[in-house]
Amino acid sequence: MKKIITTKRVLFILIAGVLIFAGIYIGLRLPIISGYAAKGMCSCIFVSERDSLSVVQNDLNFFPINKAKSKINREEKSVTTTIFGLAKRKAVYRRGLGCTLVNDYPFEKVKRKSISLPAFPYDPDTVAWPAGDLLPDKMPEGVNISVLNESVDQVFDLPGEEKFKKTTGVLIIYNDTLVAEKYTGDITENTPVLGWSMSKSITSAYIGMLVKEGKLDINQPAPVKEWAKDVRSKITIDNLLHMNSGLEWTEDYFNLSDVTKMLYKRGNMYAYAIKKKAVYPPDSVWFYSSGSSNILSGIIRNTFQDEKNYYQYIYDHLFYKIGMQSMTFETDASGNFVSSSYTHATLRDWARFGLLYLNDGVWLNERILPEGWVKYTVVPAAGSNNKYGAQFWLSNAEEFPDVPADMYFCDGFQGQRVFIIPSKKLVIVRTGFSSKSIDFNEFIASVIKALPV
Repeated sequence: MKKIITTKRVLFILIAGVLIFAGIYIGLRLPIISGYAAKGMCSCIFVSERDSLSVVQNDLNFFPINKAKSKINREEKSVTTTIFGLAKRKAVYRRGLGCTLVNDYPFEKVKRKSISLPAFPYDPDTVAWPAGDLLPDKMPEGVNISVLNESVDQVFDLPGEEKFKKTTGVLIIYNDTLVAEKYTGDITENTPVLGWSMSKSITSAYIGMLVKEGKLDINQPAPVKEWAKDVRSKITIDNLLHMNSGLEWTEDYFNLSDVTKMLYKRGNMYAYAIKKKAVYPPDSVWFYSSGSSNILSGIIRNTFQDEKNYYQYIYDHLFYKIGMQSMTFETDASGNFVSSSYTHATLRDWARFGLLYLNDGVWLNERILPEGWVKYTVVPAAGSNNKYGAQFWLSNAEEFPDVPADMYFCDGFQGQRVFIIPSKKLVIVRTGFSSKSIDFNEFIASVIKALPV
């Protein structure tokens, strides 16, 4: 009898331990789920002006995010989300700054923060492409429109079939001319689309412009005062751009990791990222790190004397210069641009950004990026197996065997892409809610077949 009681007691302790562990494991992850849903819904509603039902059915329709429930407050311009009634998270829209999770900052303080951006200087509907949206009547000579349209159609789900490819938009530029454009669902040519990690490429351009003005030197130690007295003082801006700083980092979007804690639990993402320890010497090991991009954001912010210039500079010197009138660069609760993840623009504006790089940083005869910056951008990061440059991904024979080797691209979560192929005078933009069923190598190769030899 005593043995039976002891066995039951041990079993009870084991079950209790498992339940406690499961509760802690799940409890730590619930705020990530509700935070993702709150931030996503807020931006889709108040930045992209999309239908909430479409957002639930598409953007947030994957496990476990689809278990979250959101309440939209249109007067306050906020979204409050829970998961199974727990882990309440709130995101709020601020004029000029987009949406942010409130997290560890007081709501009223976050809500009050807003900026007035300058008005876009002209009506794009009255200006010829690429500065505006007046498209030419004629296609470039030699483009096979039938083959091109077939290439575009292959990455969209057919009407009535189950959604696997989940593409929302494709736009193709050849020889500076918009030659193909297609959308589905509630995404149109006027809908700003979240670029996710394509934001990193925008940040690289921001650094480039400051280099052009002599405000930053990428080969000098990164100006992070908290690193001045330890081994991290040897980390350069170049190391951060190429993601081989050696700082510890775990980039796992489907677990509790550095990137999910930073994006969904911290109001100051720069402060979180700069606290990471050095685990390797700079320039010795490469691993993908959204933390590096948000450290760059803080470095950029500290370059300016006042906050207004930090926010307005990239609009005046980049976005508005190249016709990107739809762009919203969102900040965290502390006011830092979320350089790793949160930019929204129409496909036409994403294509304009690609065109700037295709044309070596020159826009309509005006140099925007410093001479040699685009060439620097595609220098492979040490340790990346020639797959990564300065906040841009590079073509490689393993993934893109049928694509020109000079291709490089902006790459965002769920298959947001801006492919730039200088040898073919080509920019391809693709957006969507997933990319698991898309062979980008096949897609790009088929587009190239439609162009003149």
